Amino acid sequence: MENVWHDMFCAAKNVQNGRKISDYVEAGGVSAAILSSSGKIYTGVCVDTCSTLGICAERNAIFNMLTCGEQSIEKVIAIMPDGKTGAPCGACRELMVQLMPKTYGDIEIMLDYGEGRVVKMSDLTPEWWIK
Repeated sequence: MENVWHDMFCAAKNVQNGRKISDYVEAGGVSAAILSSSGKIYTGVCVDTCSTLGICAERNAIFNMLTCGEQSIEKVIAIMPDGKTGAPCGACRELMVQLMPKTYGDIEIMLDYGEGRVVKMSDLTPEWWIK
């Protein structure tokens, strides 16, 4: 497994810090790290609200990357509340497809950090509506 996955796992773990913000908002149950094409790692945490105003950790990390002027994703890792890694949800996949419609399939996703199991986005999202 590439060392960058370890760096991304540590970066995501460092921001996770699951916590209650108010009676209506929790943050950090899930954390994520995105490796951009420049080699920079961007992180984000999920923000869960009592309505639809929340955001997933992966999209938060992607928005962080976009805010910093980048737009191309190489790798994604998400850490769940139990400390294991998992696949991005449909909304996060949709954003990645729309952000990189011609090359989204090349994005690498860490499915199982413990086992070093990595898949391409094309395996998770083989035939999206954008062609």
